[in-house]
Amino acid sequence: MAITIGKKAPAFTLPDHDGKKVSLKDLKGKWIVLYFYPKDNTPGCTVEGIEFTAKKKEFEKHNAVVYGISGDSADSHCKFIKKHKLGIPLLTDVDKKMMENYDAFKEKSMYGRTFLGIVRSTVLVDSHGKIAHHWPKVKARGHADEVLATVERLVTRP
Repeated sequence: MAITIGKKAPAFTLPDHDGKKVSLKDLKGKWIVLYFYPKDNTPGCTVEGIEFTAKKKEFEKHNAVVYGISGDSADSHCKFIKKHKLGIPLLTDVDKKMMENYDAFKEKSMYGRTFLGIVRSTVLVDSHGKIAHHWPKVKARGHADEVLATVERLVTRP
């Protein structure tokens, strides 16, 4: 599925690391950063989680919440959060449905081999539930700063 700026964000309800259900509809009125990452405790994913945690309060100043999403289990997320002192909620999408709807689970290729996998990407949803920005393929280091700068620019625009 293609993500289109200005279109309504695909609905979702996923459990977080503590088993609490998080739904798009329950977040209405907030800006929502959904960053998709391949696997807990891998180098890039750890960098990204730490950097988003470091910027959490700055996102909150702009009425924005940040969620990391992967196919890992809640137990894996809890260990990842504890090990790296992450301060952002991590959602579990084991069947990859939400990631498919957000264009974050698709065909990839490496060394001439193609396979389905999670694409490190981010979607920003505005306070009205519409797609405000999409980063279809990102590098982990420095990405939280890039997302925060976009949030600051879009939230404060007239």
